[in-house]
Amino acid sequence: MTQHLTVVNHPLIQHKLTLMREKETSTAVFRQLLREISQLLAYEVTDQLPMTTRRIETPLQEMDAPALDGRKLALISILRAGNGLLDGMLELIPSARVGFVGLYRDEETLKPVQYYFKVPDHLDERLVIVVDPMLATGNSSAAAIDLLKQAGAKDIRFLCLLAAPEGVARMKEAHPDVPIVTASLDERLNDVGYILPGLGDAGDRMFGTK
Repeated sequence: MTQHLTVVNHPLIQHKLTLMREKETSTAVFRQLLREISQLLAYEVTDQLPMTTRRIETPLQEMDAPALDGRKLALISILRAGNGLLDGMLELIPSARVGFVGLYRDEETLKPVQYYFKVPDHLDERLVIVVDPMLATGNSSAAAIDLLKQAGAKDIRFLCLLAAPEGVARMKEAHPDVPIVTASLDERLNDVGYILPGLGDAGDRMFGTK
């Protein structure tokens, strides 16, 4: 992937995103839509995976068939909302290795605070896809990628549902080598760091908390 920002405008993604934005959408429906969108976005973010061929036998003859090459990719969820994207992607890529970065946003400073970090080994040999539904200020995402690079990751992509221009700019400044894939580039952040028009707090809507 060469572009820093890719907005996936597929009609199914955009339709499902509209349903998720609606404030009357229930927790159960919101969760299901997020799972469906995550699989569609996974198709885009896994473009250009390294390939090889292996000898197989069909019911009719032998052939050299395409297959993924190298170590299994790593999916890294930024807790807690990242798990909504993670679940759907694992259905599509069940052999992926999984890691978690626990960060919460200090509501006064809007800065990320780390409380958990557990990732697969050999990150330097894997494609690493970081998932978090919202790229708002970009501070937590940039901090998570700092930690992953310290753990050896070299080939990193970031997948989110919504992005704000401020977050995209922050990520480009901090990690210009990390492409971003999203379903929508929204208008802006409000004065407390939430994306507008957005869809509210993704974690709260996913888990039914306030």
